[in-house]
Amino acid sequence: MQTHISFIIKTCFFHLRRIASIRRYLTHDACVKLVVSLIFSRLDYCNSLLAGLPASSIHGLQRVQNAAARLTLRKTKRDHITPLLRSLHWLPVNTRISNKLSTLVYKCFNDSAPEYLQSSLDLYTQPSDRPLRSAADPLRLHIPRSKLASAGQRAFPSTGPSVWNSLPLELRQSPSPLDAFKSRLKTQFFP
Repeated sequence: MQTHISFIIKTCFFHLRRIASIRRYLTHDACVKLVVSLIFSRLDYCNSLLAGLPASSIHGLQRVQNAAARLTLRKTKRDHITPLLRSLHWLPVNTRISNKLSTLVYKCFNDSAPEYLQSSLDLYTQPSDRPLRSAADPLRLHIPRSKLASAGQRAFPSTGPSVWNSLPLELRQSPSPLDAFKSRLKTQFFP
């Protein structure tokens, strides 16, 4: 994945330099639209495959997002990045990955995801010999054990349920439409 991440970083910084050369001619809204279409389309493409990677691998993608926020808001490297991301309503890269995984699991529950993804998720069944606190959670997913420590734990059948189970129960049980779920999810993940 490191080759793929390096290519994304290189391409995004190329586009950021090109946007920076014309930034003084752009309005704020036009710059945001340009950055979202050129940079975030690359950062978000297949980013659920990056789930479970070490933070050192994702750090380069976060640097791209930070540079895009600074360019959009005309700030310097010395300005703190968290308020900038918050003012633009942009989630950090690792949170964007969790957001996408949670949305995929939600689609699996509502039969709007592909069949192969739906079949890879199993509801957690409680052992019959003793009652557990998890019995009150009907939408808890089973996290399968994998033989491969690196690739197996990063696959959707493992990462999807672990992210889903970490969400609050009222968010997982909401029978809301997809757009409302995405809005509530972003509110949950926003720092």
